Amino acid sequence: MLLREWHGRTYTVLALEDGFGMAGQRFASLSEVARHITGAHWSGPRFFGLRREGAAASPRPAQASAVDA
Repeated sequence: MLLREWHGRTYTVLALEDGFGMAGQRFASLSEVARHITGAHWSGPRFFGLRREGAAASPRPAQASAVDA
């Protein structure tokens, strides 16, 4: 379950096996849910706080430092 407040209203989104559900509607992606809520294009994971702005899609492995070598 994901919660997001937007313009004074709280939205509850359920993660389903085949997409996402909100207020009796099904959506194929979080981005589709975010677009429905805001009326604008958003990254769904970013809108719901699952990814920070500017963060890579997947974390990079830590680099070994000279001290570790």
